[in-house]
Amino acid sequence: MPEDLEGRLRFDGAGLIAAVVQDAENDQVLMVGYMDRVALARTLTSGRVWFWSRSRKEYWRKGDTSGHVQFVRSVALDCDGDCVLVRAVQVGAACHTGERSCFEAGGEIPAVVLPNEAS
Repeated sequence: MPEDLEGRLRFDGAGLIAAVVQDAENDQVLMVGYMDRVALARTLTSGRVWFWSRSRKEYWRKGDTSGHVQFVRSVALDCDGDCVLVRAVQVGAACHTGERSCFEAGGEIPAVVLPNEAS
């Protein structure tokens, strides 16, 4: 991992950072996963997106079992250093349900807007 990047990263208490994956071709948000230092380093150097599975306690590379791979085009760090944005070319569905995006599968939540905040 580049030394200048290491000092800017803010991992949580479990050593993880959120990773938002966005389609590099149309800007659609595809999914959110978690990376530790190893998964982030693998993502930065391999050209494929890697995550740390919080439930299985193991690394996984997107698409190894489904064939729905994500090819990295760029990675950006947010201003607080606690989230990365991975822009990737998605092959097939990003969601384990078979939907293109996990946010299509989850569905929209109606927003409540208070009258004095609507402007």
